[in-house]
Amino acid sequence: MICMLLVAGHGTILETQIKSDITGLYAHLTGVPKALLPGVGGKKILDFWWETVNTRQLFSEVYLVTNADKYKHYERWATANDFPVENVVNDGSTTLDNRLGAVADLELAIRSRQLQDDIMVIAGDMLCADQNFDIAQVIRFFRSKPGELAIYYELESGEKSYTRGIVEVCPNTHRVMRFFEKPQEGVTTSRLASVVFYCLRKESLLYISEFLSQNPDANDRTFGKFWEWLINEEKIPVYGMKLPTGFQLIGQVGLSDYTKWLAHYSSKQQLSPSKPITCRSFARVGLMGNPSDGFNGKTIAMSIANFWAEVTLIESQTLVLLPHPLNDPTEFGSLQDLFRISRKEGYLGGLRLLQATCKKFYQFCSEQGIALSKQNFTLKYDTNIPRQVGLAGSSAIVSATLKCLMKFYNITDNDLPKPIRANFILNVETDELFITAGLQDRVVQVYEGLVYMDFNKQLIDERGYGEYIPLDMSDLPLFWLAYLGNPSDSGQIHSNVRQRWLNGESAVVEAMKSFADLTDQARAAFQCKDWPRLAQLMDENFELRRSVYTDHCLGPGSLKMVQIARQFGSAVKLPGSGGAVVGLCMDTERLVEMKRAFQEAGCVFCFIVPYDPSVQSQN
Repeated sequence: MICMLLVAGHGTILETQIKSDITGLYAHLTGVPKALLPGVGGKKILDFWWETVNTRQLFSEVYLVTNADKYKHYERWATANDFPVENVVNDGSTTLDNRLGAVADLELAIRSRQLQDDIMVIAGDMLCADQNFDIAQVIRFFRSKPGELAIYYELESGEKSYTRGIVEVCPNTHRVMRFFEKPQEGVTTSRLASVVFYCLRKESLLYISEFLSQNPDANDRTFGKFWEWLINEEKIPVYGMKLPTGFQLIGQVGLSDYTKWLAHYSSKQQLSPSKPITCRSFARVGLMGNPSDGFNGKTIAMSIANFWAEVTLIESQTLVLLPHPLNDPTEFGSLQDLFRISRKEGYLGGLRLLQATCKKFYQFCSEQGIALSKQNFTLKYDTNIPRQVGLAGSSAIVSATLKCLMKFYNITDNDLPKPIRANFILNVETDELFITAGLQDRVVQVYEGLVYMDFNKQLIDERGYGEYIPLDMSDLPLFWLAYLGNPSDSGQIHSNVRQRWLNGESAVVEAMKSFADLTDQARAAFQCKDWPRLAQLMDENFELRRSVYTDHCLGPGSLKMVQIARQFGSAVKLPGSGGAVVGLCMDTERLVEMKRAFQEAGCVFCFIVPYDPSVQSQN
């Protein structure tokens, strides 16, 4: 692949204003080409781009296209920066009036050097907010697509779309569907700005000559006009890749805007060794419909503030995943100590969850056309979610890790929408770690609060996710939770039910439909705040589950807890895969007595504190 750095612009507003500035602050920059002006971090703007593309592993040659007026400046820059002087192309123009135009400059370099290869085109006078993005990732994405590539970014709040080339990108295929060169307000709602940063296949270079033959005027020979023609008229496949960073073409701004954007981007760079990022995800209780989430059913679940997983990300020189001293032990008091801990806790701590999430995150961004900066970090986690009692402890760690990664790499909700985020978390567990799981836990940990979920097969087949609706959390009744103090592996709870469902066994298929019906009734009860009816439905949910999974699969511990709850007239069901029960006792006077009974049976008992994200955001 060949890289082309374009720096052939003439007579900019910026150059004129520097020359006429009376403060004397910029006198040393008089006559300096815009690409050689100071950029982020004190280095020249062109220095950054040369450092970015100066690698033989990616580019066989790098060319610089300039004009005759500034040629000597760039020749001197080339000798000082080990850039091959013979690769500096002079387009012969000396004024704005006899300029060739950006597309014609590219064609001149291709024709004069007889280039026959894929080409990356970059404006060498472009300020870039992120000095660490991975250009190799851009090339890999380009190679994976059957078309050209246009880089874009999301405009910041102060930027106007009518000053940029704006793209509309299909979120599924990443194909650029429309290109608008400096559109008037109201033409498009897109805030995705294309910049002079493209990849062209060698087979497509002939379109450049065709475009130039149709546009003899240099004013029309801009890349914005070229992409409008290529995408909107010729319907040539062009794909978009997002860089989570901002760009500013210096040739298009004045002195005040140049200094403003330089200060803005520089301040971001100085803040780069950012403060630690800490994110939490909460345990959840399934209140209705579970476990039908894995069988195209419906459920209602609630995140609870009693238990959480917390992940902290700190920028560092190398990428480090820190083991948890309790959950990922590497030091033991004795061989007997190792034996006891391993027998009780198993061998699978949280470290594998961090690693799998990071691996899947990089893969997702690469496939979705999101280039990440080359920054490293250290990840550590903590959790107080009880293990092996079905409260979504594993997915909470994955969810919290994903939140940290999104913040660190500036990945927005548009890049990774909530429904897709839930799928991502599930895929980390099922695809990478082979954990048996459904979508419910991941959805409620992404949306947070009290959530109604419909996993309708047709919806999921059509768009990849179900219908997820947050429910009102005001005036909820007092739910309670009890779990085994010494649980066994909760994953066994699923037994052979999935295979029976896949085989079309009528009892299982009908049971899953009944779970969905119970969930719809429970949703109505929540909306009407009919808590006696909700309690009745919770009991029905448990009995239906018991009929499908059998007592053997539910396990003696779960059945014992259900029996205790019912002795005190409380509604009760399993909140997850097993090892815990959640209940609603309408006779509040018996709660203290019931709590004591659970504790005397060796269980841990607590009253649930619902986690309401709307209240937290107000605080």
